[in-house]
Amino acid sequence: MSWLKKAIPPKIKNILGRVKKNIPEGLWQKCPSCQTVLYGTDLEKNNYVCPNCDFHHRINARKRISLLFDTPDQIELGKDIKPIDPLSFKDSKPYKDRIKSSQKQTNENDALITVKGHLESLDVVIACFEFKFMGGSMGSVVGEKFVEAVNTAIKFKCPFICVSSSGGARMQEGIISLMQMPRTVAAIELLNQNKIPYIVVLTDPTTGGVTASFAMLGDITIAVKGATIGFAGKRVIKDTIREELPVDFQKAEYLREHGMVDMVVHRKDLRKQLLDILSHIS
Repeated sequence: MSWLKKAIPPKIKNILGRVKKNIPEGLWQKCPSCQTVLYGTDLEKNNYVCPNCDFHHRINARKRISLLFDTPDQIELGKDIKPIDPLSFKDSKPYKDRIKSSQKQTNENDALITVKGHLESLDVVIACFEFKFMGGSMGSVVGEKFVEAVNTAIKFKCPFICVSSSGGARMQEGIISLMQMPRTVAAIELLNQNKIPYIVVLTDPTTGGVTASFAMLGDITIAVKGATIGFAGKRVIKDTIREELPVDFQKAEYLREHGMVDMVVHRKDLRKQLLDILSHIS
């Protein structure tokens, strides 16, 4: 294409450059599944689901909460809790720098947002993962905020919903990160003892230590359509057992067929489904 670029007159190049600069970022998005170019506003109106192939685009935690919760009277829990670097960990760059970079990119302190709010007339506490913050990885802050949210649900005797989207435990915090697995499991046992409903919504992707702990302990487990859910990656499992895996292995629909989740729900139906469930069990 270099000869073609050279053949374009300078004036036309300047015009094309100005047109490109004037197009707002995110105005158009390409669907990763069917490659259809979608107008950003239309995609947003459709709950970030491709109207052509029904592919569920990943969305951030704040958008997930806004799709589920009524806007008024939301109270964010533990919003001032921030991560530290207890191990002075460094891989390709220091952990402190990774934290600062993720905080700047997401405008969040860490990978979990916890909120007390309403689903219509029902009081509910929700814990929602932000995957863009270091892959939604679980460190000490995630564990602390999760436990605080559980305690709030117990205090107000309201259902607790966890919306997961994570790559698992955060390696930069070592054993401290791994200890959040039994810590969160113990918190869920407190929900059970206090007869507080615990509903898990598995979104794309939910893997690693999160799947091996609180994400698979819900009284009712819902998977969002098309979500990838598992512990180890498909390639790792294939290399370990030396067998060919099904094409849809670790997809939400496959897990439902094999009894790992209770139901698979389209994003547009998720709020109504949660309301229906809570109206029966609360």
